[in-house]
Amino acid sequence: MNNKEYIAELARQTGYSQEDAQKLVRKVIDAMISQFEEGEAVAIPNFGTFEVKKRMERMVVNPTTKKRQLVPPKLVLAFRPVAAIKEKLKNGGVGDE
Repeated sequence: MNNKEYIAELARQTGYSQEDAQKLVRKVIDAMISQFEEGEAVAIPNFGTFEVKKRMERMVVNPTTKKRQLVPPKLVLAFRPVAAIKEKLKNGGVGDE
């Protein structure tokens, strides 16, 4: 599902126009981004938690040249789904409904 399809489905399910649904999604994403910039996690009930994690610096080896390089530390966005979603995916998408 791409963004256009998602907005159309959201608009259909909520009764909003596609323009209003797009604005709503943009506001939610902007709010989440501002929390990530502050290093805060965003938990969505019955879905999961998005959190900013620090990846430590590490050495990597280019397999072609065998040259070693130091990769600096960086922040990455991680997602941890709730147990119910993990279990449903583990069972091939079939779960308790």
